[in-house]
Amino acid sequence: MSHFDRKRKTNNHHNSPNKRVQRDDPRALESKPMQQPDKDINSSDQSIPPLPAISPRYEDVVFTHPSVNTQPGASYDRLEFLGDAYLELIASQLIYAKFPDLGAGRMSQIREDLVKNETLANYVVLYGLDKRLSQWERLQRESKHAWLKIKGDLLESYVAAIILSNPTDGMAIIKKWLGELWGPKLDAQSVQPQVSSKSKEDLAKKISGKGVKIKYVDERDPVVHYGKGKETYYIAAYLNGWGWENRYLGSGEGLSRIAAGQAAAAAALSNRSLIDEIVAKRAETLAQQRNETQRKEESQG
Repeated sequence: MSHFDRKRKTNNHHNSPNKRVQRDDPRALESKPMQQPDKDINSSDQSIPPLPAISPRYEDVVFTHPSVNTQPGASYDRLEFLGDAYLELIASQLIYAKFPDLGAGRMSQIREDLVKNETLANYVVLYGLDKRLSQWERLQRESKHAWLKIKGDLLESYVAAIILSNPTDGMAIIKKWLGELWGPKLDAQSVQPQVSSKSKEDLAKKISGKGVKIKYVDERDPVVHYGKGKETYYIAAYLNGWGWENRYLGSGEGLSRIAAGQAAAAAALSNRSLIDEIVAKRAETLAQQRNETQRKEESQG
């Protein structure tokens, strides 16, 4: 992601803000064993895979927010830049392999769900990485958006550190780990049908009519994914007509209002009992209107 909103650091043994960081000395890798994650990080009841270890040479850097140490290379700023690229790449590879029939637009939406700050921040909390940041108690008092981004940046920097800590098989390690970590989200996507670009049109054909309107309104404020240049929109569909006022039909979300509206229409169409009820009411109302028109014509004749 980018610059300001970053992370905190580890436990009390990592609290020297201007400590010189070993970056280029290969002996650092030989003199210390690989840093293993804390026991409480891999909580089995959370159903998350074990956290891969990182080399001690990256330990201080990963858990140092740029506001804590401004020396070049002493914070996770550069690692975050690299980790962001790795996350995008691996997410793209996993999605491409799992969904051979999806179009590029839908694959982009799924990837955004995997790499957005909300998703990454949740993993950071599950692994307890946020509390390993230097001065994390101060950093968590930042604005809600800033703290969210700090946690997202932290996971990105940790991903880069895993790969750099394992020059030979780092990519294989990270791909296996992320595949398991993202697995539930990817599996959930696999059972969701792709939203048709004609869902609104199909819904209107089924339940609309003269004087009847389907309204598509913002259900909540859009969520801005800072650093990604994207927003997620939330739209709800309501019916006005056939004797109903603001009858709720369904909700949807998407990376544009149009896409979210189509998703809301698709959700309504998937609710068979609701559609059947409206179609029956529509038929009944139209029949009554025809009978009334016929009676008027007969009385005038």
